[in-house]
Amino acid sequence: MPDRKEIIEVSGRQVAISNPGKIYFSQPGITKLDVVRYYIAVADGALRGVAGRPMVLKRFVNGADGEAFFQKRAPSTRPPWVQTVELRFPSGRTAEEIVVTDAAGLAWVANLGCIDLNPHPVMAADLEHPDELRVDLDPVPGVPYQQILDVAMVARDAMADFGLTGWPKTSGSRGFHVYARIEPRWSFTQVRASAVALAREIERRAPELATSRWWKEERHGVFVDYNQNAKDRTVASAYSLRPVPDARVSTPLTWDEVPGCDPEAFTIATVPLRFAALGDPWAGLDHAAGSLDQLLERAEHDRDAGLPDAPWPPHFAKQEGEAPRVQPSKRARAPRPPAPGAVAPAAPGKSYGATGRRRSSMPLIEIARAASQADALAGLDRWKARHPAAAALLQPADVLVDSMRGRSSTWTRIRVNLRNIPQEQRPEQEALDIDYDPWNGAPGTPKFPRESSTS
Repeated sequence: MPDRKEIIEVSGRQVAISNPGKIYFSQPGITKLDVVRYYIAVADGALRGVAGRPMVLKRFVNGADGEAFFQKRAPSTRPPWVQTVELRFPSGRTAEEIVVTDAAGLAWVANLGCIDLNPHPVMAADLEHPDELRVDLDPVPGVPYQQILDVAMVARDAMADFGLTGWPKTSGSRGFHVYARIEPRWSFTQVRASAVALAREIERRAPELATSRWWKEERHGVFVDYNQNAKDRTVASAYSLRPVPDARVSTPLTWDEVPGCDPEAFTIATVPLRFAALGDPWAGLDHAAGSLDQLLERAEHDRDAGLPDAPWPPHFAKQEGEAPRVQPSKRARAPRPPAPGAVAPAAPGKSYGATGRRRSSMPLIEIARAASQADALAGLDRWKARHPAAAALLQPADVLVDSMRGRSSTWTRIRVNLRNIPQEQRPEQEALDIDYDPWNGAPGTPKFPRESSTS
């Protein structure tokens, strides 16, 4: 039988924790109540990242081992002290989203199954002017963690040169984050333009280590994901637990701690002790708001030099000044068709191939579409077993693992770039090893995939 509810008092409020003994992390045996108590222990730091901001609820109702679903709309049944605000999304739709204001709110969303916290970069009092610029460093598979840290140091110096103070934190997953508090006087489009300019500057300073290229098949090293600053994008905030087996935490650091830091050292077990002993390294964040004027000047300089706007996420409308949403290699070769066999057809029974609705000259084939990453990777392992000679020639960056947005949750697509395999040895596009339909035939849903963030 489920555990009875446990009532805890937080910030002068009573919060009911249903099924407090439910296991949320199976390997260390961490329960829902443990997660709630963690957020209470680090509340001062966690609230610095979420208080007063609208938040998407990413709910793991079956714990970190289960699948998550995204809930933008606030639950209709909620305590009267839980605040909301209405957001308007790029699609034109609106939703009342939760706004956490105190530690009781943290406990309440944790009880809903929110393992990590995903706030928007705006305050509820001003939804059109972000007060954060977020640098999300997303490594290509096979990139050593030290390289990510090296790029973070480059990002720090670049931000400082443009008048911004960078605040570093582990992502708790594969990547790394650097935030800058900014004055809330620029639009989302201007903040994203600043992020594009910064990403390109980081690439200029460390071209062997970092890239600002959007298309996965063209990336190398560490991708500086400027699109995390587009409207309606959220990033796991400071002190967020992450749904990984060892219950890691997205942990704020000092810059002295960044070189050589070990993300495995920051977990639900260690971070509260660290917080109690050292306090919050980001305590001065709110007093360091900077200006985007210099970055916007650099963005204008890049435009004058002939650089188009970088690609937007595919579910955004085409933007003024944006480059065509096709790979540069295809644009350069048009109208010549790709070499025979260079572009694989769609898998049997599919209306789009490994490149979605965009055709590429890269020799991509699609392996799996699955509800979970574990299932998709198992399909990849079976494909490798069927094609051992080809698998032996793949480089880490040749395996493209995409987290895709479904109706209310993410799903995983795996593609393989055969560029390092001689053409005569390349496997043909086969029926998908595992074929998950995230849309379930719902009317009005897209017929092409939409990439989400995986960092």
